[in-house]
Amino acid sequence: MNATSTIRTGRGPNAAEVVVTGIGLALPGVATYGDLLGPLPGEGGFDPATGLIGRKLRHKDRASRLALRAAEFALHDAGLTDADATFTGAADSTAVVVSTNLGNADSVCEAADTIATAGVMGLSPLGLPQTSSNVIAGWVAIRYRLRSPNLTVCNGVTSGLDAVAWARNLIIAGRAEAAVVVGVEPAGDVVAKVLGQQSTDAAVAVVLEPADAAASRGARPRATISGYARARNLAAALVGADVTEEEPVGLWLVDEAGAAAAGEGRLLAATRRIDLESQLGPLSGALGVLQCAAAAAYLEGGVIGNVLATAGGSRHDATAALLLTPPPATRPLTQERGHYP
Repeated sequence: MNATSTIRTGRGPNAAEVVVTGIGLALPGVATYGDLLGPLPGEGGFDPATGLIGRKLRHKDRASRLALRAAEFALHDAGLTDADATFTGAADSTAVVVSTNLGNADSVCEAADTIATAGVMGLSPLGLPQTSSNVIAGWVAIRYRLRSPNLTVCNGVTSGLDAVAWARNLIIAGRAEAAVVVGVEPAGDVVAKVLGQQSTDAAVAVVLEPADAAASRGARPRATISGYARARNLAAALVGADVTEEEPVGLWLVDEAGAAAAGEGRLLAATRRIDLESQLGPLSGALGVLQCAAAAAYLEGGVIGNVLATAGGSRHDATAALLLTPPPATRPLTQERGHYP
């Protein structure tokens, strides 16, 4: 993307409403997505020591195991698996979109070291698939036999928000009837070396569906994915995502760059702000999907006001903005779409 372009997904009159119907976390210290609104308990939640073992997780890299756990929890939460954790939805039309920037870096480095010391004959047939950039999305699709589009977004700081927008686009375009979106970054020496600080295991998954399909099967929508834009700066991203003064923002989920720009414009001056990375450490590709989960927790409270999630800024090549609005079932009866009293 060049310095002047804007990638935008607006809210046209013919666009289907896409809602969040399931959320799953594999995140130490966070028991439920409601905890993301803070203050974080700092204990409980997912335990990697016990949560990343089991027959179905053998011979998989750490990021894939984290993603599989988060996807398992999200699909269960959405009511799309039975008592045996078998997928009960439309497998042929359910997509998988994964966001990760460093997910399988340890596998790639390990393979490179093996080639350097023992040659290609030293590579394990079981370990080589882990070097594929799409291995995480592949394992999620294989586990649940999902056969719709399957892709990984590795787009830097905006990656998680971009992945949610890509999944929404697949549904609106008719390429999928539902999507599992996973944001995942593993802990480990390789990741810590790249980041320059200790990393944290982080995986979060959300299930997206058209609002009418969710209603027809009795699913509970948590939030509507409304506007999205990826632009050269925050101001352009807000315009592209259709963030306006007529639709007040009640919560702004920021990253470090967004927090620094908190004074931008009258529009967001009085908005509550949460920086998840300041509490959980670097989240990289998992950030945007985790922001989506936090937004759902906020909107479930029946508040008046939307949620804005942003990532990126002047230190990066772009800024992404995602606008989330209350699900149809929870909008006040007097509230027309896009307007508040």
